[in-house]
Amino acid sequence: MMPAPTVVWLRDDLRLADNPALAAAAELGGPVVVVYVLDEVSPGIRPLGGASRWWLHHSLKALSESMQALGGSLVLRRGDAASEISALADELDAGAVYWNRRYTAARELDADLKQSLRARGRGAHSFHANLLFEPWTVTTAEGNPYRVFTPFWRACLERGTPRAPLPVPPRLETVPVDCDDLDSWQLLPARPDWAGGLRERWTPGEMSARETLENFATGDLADYNRRDEPGLDATSHLSPHLRFGEISPFQIWQRLHETLPADALRNRDGYLRQLVWREFNWNILFHSPKLATENFRPEFDAFPWTEPSPAELEAWRHGTTGIRLVDAGMRELWATGYMHNRVRLVAASFLVKNLLVDWRVGEQWFWDTLVDADEANNPGNWQWVAGSGADAAPYFRVFNPELQAAKFDPLGEYLSRWLPDDELATPPIVDLGETRRAALEAYDVMRNAGRQ
Repeated sequence: MMPAPTVVWLRDDLRLADNPALAAAAELGGPVVVVYVLDEVSPGIRPLGGASRWWLHHSLKALSESMQALGGSLVLRRGDAASEISALADELDAGAVYWNRRYTAARELDADLKQSLRARGRGAHSFHANLLFEPWTVTTAEGNPYRVFTPFWRACLERGTPRAPLPVPPRLETVPVDCDDLDSWQLLPARPDWAGGLRERWTPGEMSARETLENFATGDLADYNRRDEPGLDATSHLSPHLRFGEISPFQIWQRLHETLPADALRNRDGYLRQLVWREFNWNILFHSPKLATENFRPEFDAFPWTEPSPAELEAWRHGTTGIRLVDAGMRELWATGYMHNRVRLVAASFLVKNLLVDWRVGEQWFWDTLVDADEANNPGNWQWVAGSGADAAPYFRVFNPELQAAKFDPLGEYLSRWLPDDELATPPIVDLGETRRAALEAYDVMRNAGRQ
């Protein structure tokens, strides 16, 4: 008699290697039904932005092809995930449902589903897969979450070496199941088709993620100490692959502790520190699930943000502010779904501090246009720039875009890549000095409000 099927529910873990839920299901020896549910309706779910929807389409397509090579298939369903998973488990008379844990507010849905499945006699198990250190395992001596990164980093290192990644299951047996057609989800842009630059820049999928990691380990890691230079762009390019779980942090950690060129080895810890910044933001989100909509530091509730001028906001979004480094970055974002991290900080600072626009406006724009926008890093980094977040830059630290360009792009390589020559001297829409002074005055208003 054939064992009952096991359902594996994928979310932001679109990979076959180092996928604990999939590996555990495959070890049972029975049929494995792998399902992805496009859930845009459940409480606690943040619908994807346009760039992320583009990436998801291609990532799911790549994963489906990889699963077919193992004898399996990827089932697609759309709607309320708890209802869809419960219905699929009943349809198959599944013995169990497995998934890898998530750490957003949606984890409450998972807890309720687990309880419901077990009450109906089905197994339900969740696994540690997508963070090196789960949020409740890295706390202060008092059991509180860390609010400053460096002690968090040290605490993570004290936990010892992360586990080794798991291999791809050798083969998957499955059973026929009704499945949505991926194209019917209409994740790709139609008219206008704005994704040409994304297609040119990126190849979503697990295989591309592994190649990107290997190329970084044997190539750009050697220049990672110059990562703040956007013209060089000596970064890993792994962020969208991590965001969709096409590669795990465990795989990255292990690869960077294997053989590396000598000039790459000296930069390894610098990169791993940035990888753990991701963990820090997820730790913050776990304990502050409204990170995208509420100030982490409540004193910023009194900050006097201004109503954004439609003209100024459009200029910022489309890179026509006359501030060269900001405009170059926003055009890179619009073209490729990505922006160099140093330039992200400058573009965000200009919006929040020179235009005095609420950080949530910028966070939402990045959410819609970045291929690597995730629910922790995107708001966490915006709040860092605004001064309202954990371990944030002080509000009075206002990035000067011209000085930043002179320091990090002295030859103008990045600027010339994204700005036509006739736009390098476009008049700015605001005076940087005057708006900096206005930002500091607004900060004083907030501080004085806190003293009352």
